[in-house]
Formats: sequence, C-alpha cells, structure tokens
Amino acid sequence: MADMPEVLVAEEDFNRLTTLIEKQGDSDVADGLDDELSRATLVPLADMPAHVVTMNSRVRFQNADSGQEQELTLVYPHEVGTGEGKISILAPAGSALLGLAVGDSIEWPIRGRNNIHLKIIEVTREG
Repeated sequence: MADMPEVLVAEEDFNRLTTLIEKQGDSDVADGLDDELSRATLVPLADMPAHVVTMNSRVRFQNADSGQEQELTLVYPHEVGTGEGKISILAPAGSALLGLAVGDSIEWPIRGRNNIHLKIIEVTREG
C-alpha cells in the first residue's frame, strides 16, 4: 500500500499486541496487524501525543465515502463484549486505526467489499 501514514505505537501496547498476534496463529487480520506493528515507531505510553490512537482510545472518525461519522473505542478482543461502541484491535478497521493521528486518512481493504476510507477526526484517551 502506497503512502501509508506514520504509525506511532505505545511500547506497552506493542508488547501486549505482539503476544496477542502469536496466540491468534495464522489469520489475515493478525497478519495485517503484524505488518502495521512492524513499521511502527515505538514510544513510551507516557510520551505518546494525545492526538494519536492507542489501545483504549476513543476515536471519532469519518468514512470519507459515505460521510458518516462513528465513534469507537479501540479495545483488546476480550473487552469487546463489555459494551457498545467498541472495536477489537483484531477487526480490520480496528487494526487500521492503531497509531494513526487526528487528520490521518487510511484506505482499508475489506474482503468481499470495496475499500473503506477513514479519516481520524478526534482521539480521546480513556482512563
């Protein structure tokens, strides 16, 4: 994929996500997440800029194709069932969001459908 935005990932998230990927075994989404992590710049969570998506960030983004806005919290898979408005890091759009900053756009392929184009509007860090 050409012209990918820079990806900043918190060291703490990177360590947990690497373990998660290893447990997933062979899956397209885990492979995609692994690719994202392999090109990430690692930053201690305490030094992470507030406008960058990390695990447990609430992200408001716009689907550039439909104009529809959504707000989701990026969570680990076991946290998805604990409420609405959550997206697993192992969902294609979830792994696409990690490490992006406000103003970044990304094109993300979805199997069996056209690519979606997401633009980050706002990032709020939980807790």
